[in-house]
Amino acid sequence: MRTPVELTMVGAGLRGGQCYGPVALRHPDELRFVEVVEPNPARRRQFAEAHGIPEDRAHPDVATWLGRARRSQAAVIATPDRQHAGPAVEALIAGYDVLLEKPMAPTPEACVELVGTAKRLGRTLQVCHVLRYTAFFRRVHEIVSSGVLGELVTVEHRENVASWHMTHSYVRGAYAATSSASPLLLAKACHDLDVLAWTLDDPCVRVSSVGSLRHFRPDHAPAGAPARCTDGCPVEPQCEFSALHVYLGDEDGASPYGWRPRTPYSWMPLTDGSTFDPTTGMLTETATDRLAELARGPYGRCVYHCDNDAVDNQVVTMELASGTTAVLVVHGHSDTDERTMRYDGARATLRGRFGDFSPSELTLHHHRSGEVEHVPVDAVPGLHGGGDVGLMRDFAACLRGDTPPRSEAADALESHLLGFAAEAARRGATVVDVTRFCADLGWHHRT
Repeated sequence: MRTPVELTMVGAGLRGGQCYGPVALRHPDELRFVEVVEPNPARRRQFAEAHGIPEDRAHPDVATWLGRARRSQAAVIATPDRQHAGPAVEALIAGYDVLLEKPMAPTPEACVELVGTAKRLGRTLQVCHVLRYTAFFRRVHEIVSSGVLGELVTVEHRENVASWHMTHSYVRGAYAATSSASPLLLAKACHDLDVLAWTLDDPCVRVSSVGSLRHFRPDHAPAGAPARCTDGCPVEPQCEFSALHVYLGDEDGASPYGWRPRTPYSWMPLTDGSTFDPTTGMLTETATDRLAELARGPYGRCVYHCDNDAVDNQVVTMELASGTTAVLVVHGHSDTDERTMRYDGARATLRGRFGDFSPSELTLHHHRSGEVEHVPVDAVPGLHGGGDVGLMRDFAACLRGDTPPRSEAADALESHLLGFAAEAARRGATVVDVTRFCADLGWHHRT
């Protein structure tokens, strides 16, 4: 029996505690968490108990952790967006290999510095671009790389964010204000930029972008709408964005947790102290707890009276080195969370739909014969289509020397810088020369 790779979890919140941590519990022969770094006492205790971590290996901050003897080979860093780069650099310097949550850093300069640090120290640095580890996008990559489409002419990729996901994360939640979080294109769609860069293997040379906060603004608030959904809003019973509608249960029945979720994201935490079962990823709050929290916390606010400035729609237009064009559309007004795409070549068109909570499908349309080929894909239900599990198992295999890494930071840097260039294009209402943009950062752009 092989010895599992031993890891430290830095940040035991939603991604670390509920997505990556449970993979180790399900695959104890491959990886094991032996330390945790988490400032929130409840989360730190929950993670430690779930993974059998003794108290002296459960640390409140990075300084305390790195001040002790090294007990693991690598660290998984799943801290908030703007706290990724610092702990990653410190861990690399301390001798740890690192798996880093996206986006790597809040600025393009910090991303370049981070990748350079890992290279200089000879450490493994991988980024959590989980779409690369799904059966669906591996199949897309294989088809496009095979040449069956003929010369690739144009690509359209859409990141359709469900309205309840948009309001939870980018209107009421932690990613609403760009002063404290990454822009939507980096916080949400860097997965999409990465999978495009990986699949096309054709660097972008020019990029333009437009986008805006179209809907979730004070001037769109219904007449008489108060600051909170719990304050007697006259339109709350009909409002699709009502916090009571999204986060509480039906009056005619309740789940074992005290409410019946109205959306797949209803289980997401409303407070830092929310308890959860790491083996299922479900909260153990009660409906009464949630109602009280909605009355005072950020998630009970009216979506038209928040401090948000993240765009709710954006279009990125890319010219690739070969002459192929690509368009990425990101928006927060979909009926469900899903990605849709089409790759149009001179001989065939590939169309696809990848959903977290809906069936995924791929079809290949041959131009000459008119044949429509349904491409089989092993469907994995749930968040990211099995990508979280694939990522963690692959990282462990990479550290054991069994396989080369699939999401090296040097590769992820290309899509990150493309995202920063696109955001610069949107803000400046201009077209950005991506090669020059990268050169100004001291990074050689593939052409």
